Amino acid sequence: MELRDTFDGAAERYDRARPSYPPALTAELVERAALGPDSRVLELGPGTGQLTAALAESGCEITAVERGPSLAAVARRNLSGFPRVHVEVGSFEDWPLPDEPFDLVVSATAFHWIDPAVRVAKSARALRPGGCLALVTTHHVAGGSDAFFARAQGCYERWDPATPPGLRLVDEAETATDTRELEQLGPVTSSRHAREIGYSAAEYLDVLMTYSGHLALEATARDGLLACLRELIDTRHAGRITKRYLHELITVERPAADVL
Repeated sequence: MELRDTFDGAAERYDRARPSYPPALTAELVERAALGPDSRVLELGPGTGQLTAALAESGCEITAVERGPSLAAVARRNLSGFPRVHVEVGSFEDWPLPDEPFDLVVSATAFHWIDPAVRVAKSARALRPGGCLALVTTHHVAGGSDAFFARAQGCYERWDPATPPGLRLVDEAETATDTRELEQLGPVTSSRHAREIGYSAAEYLDVLMTYSGHLALEATARDGLLACLRELIDTRHAGRITKRYLHELITVERPAADVL
């Protein structure tokens, strides 16, 4: 199984534990892409609809292409109140582009799973001239319960052999998405949206079990890691921690003339 396929086996947990995106970010995306009832949107890797519902509030028509059938089923359930949202199962690499182009192609915390040889060029072909390609990226950065994340490194080094020794979260000022592949389309615009979310031990472990690296761990190692982290939260942090996320909204317009 590929790492990008691990999420589908945890679809209900993914829906329960993964946070939606900051309202300021989604509002900015709607404004940048000038979304409204006449807009056509293609979303790549919607998961269970963490971004989709916020975009659908603009009244636009959305086609969401999700690789995982279980994730897609939950997304359809969550988005049933939006009749102009259609969730299709398939990988973007193989999905046939319709004849009518889109005004926006968007992917939230999923674009990096698409084949690099395909993702930008095919996204550009899916857009009308002047249409917008938008990515939302998520970074785990220093902040919140910093002492916990430093101590948690010991749990990872004990139970996950792939963990680099001394790994630490970096400051958001030192964090940025590499946008060079998008720059072949044109000038890139980006904005940053940081936030902190509090978790109980159970809630935090739930989130961890939606990440591909944790899902792919051998069962004994995974159970040992989660037990170690739970004990750390309960005994050293009074049962609750805070995690800081940095989301970037990155957009680029498809030029009138093909450049790819």
